[in-house]
Order: sequence, then C-alpha cells, then structure tokens
Amino acid sequence: MRADLSVRAVDARELMDDPDADARMLERTYERFPLINAVVSRWRTVYRRDIRPLARQRSIRVLDVGAGGGDVSRSLAGWSRRDGLAVEITALDADARAIRWARGRGGHVEYRCAYTSELVDAGETYDVVISNHLLHHLSGAELTALMRDSAALIPHGGLVIHRDIARSTLAYLAFATGTLPFAGNLLSDSFIRADGLTSIRRAYTPAELSAVVPSGWQVRTALPARIELRYEVADAGS
Repeated sequence: MRADLSVRAVDARELMDDPDADARMLERTYERFPLINAVVSRWRTVYRRDIRPLARQRSIRVLDVGAGGGDVSRSLAGWSRRDGLAVEITALDADARAIRWARGRGGHVEYRCAYTSELVDAGETYDVVISNHLLHHLSGAELTALMRDSAALIPHGGLVIHRDIARSTLAYLAFATGTLPFAGNLLSDSFIRADGLTSIRRAYTPAELSAVVPSGWQVRTALPARIELRYEVADAGS
C-alpha cells in the first residue's frame, strides 16, 4: 500500500468529516473508537502520569477538545471515579452529530457542542485541557488558534496535553497491516480503516510540529508513533 508521506496531505479529507456521511457508518465508527484508542492512544498512562496526581491535590476540571464520540472523556471519568477523585470532565466538539451521539452514552461527562474560542469568550477555565487525534485535522492557522485558546483556558496554572499520531511510513504500514484482518468484520461498515490511513497522511511529524509551536510548548514522542503537544503553567498560588 503506497502513500506519499514526505509532506502532510492537508488536502485529504476524512470520510467522517463529510456533513453528508452515512449516519449508520458514522455511529459505528464512534462505537469502535474505544477499541482503537485503547490500543494506540494510551490515555490510561496519561491519566496515571498527569491527571491523577493533580486530582489527588484538589478537585479539577478537564476539557476534552474535539471529543468526537466521547470515549476518552468517559474513560477518564470512570478511572477518576474508581479512584475516588473529584474530576469534572467536559467533552467538547463542534460537530453536533458527535455530541448528540455521545450524550446518549452518559458516563458522568458534560457534553457541549461549541468551539474553544466560545469557551474563552465566556470566561471558562479548566485545570487540564486535552485532545485526542485532533491535531492532524487542523490547518496551520487552526493549530495556532487551538494553542492560543488552550493556554487561555488554564489562566491560573494547569496543563495542556494534545495527543495525536505521528506521521511516518512505519505508522502507516503498521496501521494498514494491523487493521486489514478486521476490515471485513470488526471494522466493517465504519470509517475507521480508511480514515485512520488518511489521518496518518495528514499528521504532523515531531520536527514539523516543533517548528511551529511557540515558546513554552513542548513536543514529545512515545510509542506507538505517538506525538504529544504539551503546555504547562505553574500554579500562581504555589
């Protein structure tokens, strides 16, 4: 399976982003996201490393930007509740279809259909701002706006963690090969495989992301082919 991975395929479009996407396939895609994210996204590690230690100090608010079907938000809510921690989680997405579907799953999460700029304008604040597989969707201007809004949403000290896939030939071939046996069964009638390959083509490399982030932001990498854009502000009261 050949693909030009030398540059971001910024003109490639994921099927699920089409306003006229088949509703049944879109819902099946949302249903399969928890499985994909459990394998590749490693949010349990992020929860243990970053979110749980903060929540052990005080009650916190977490904003999940571009939450899609909300599975990461619900996972974070479930882990924090089992640990007896006071973590208020908001799943944010500008796509009304995603929020409507996610609301039907509950999970002790607040679901909001809005843009981060609207939350900034409303004076909303959070302790942690996260996103999963959002960065590759964004143009350069949209990435700049996301970083600006994310920083504005943690004015009193907090943490921003935007995680995505890193573009590489290995990541592309691994996803193509790993999902092929499930294309006709587990992943059938969904956009998972086609959109996953497109998302890797659209994704940033660590070098590309490092070249455009402003001072104060960090670009980290991890297996499998993960990239993390991170921003942290010390608590003004500390």
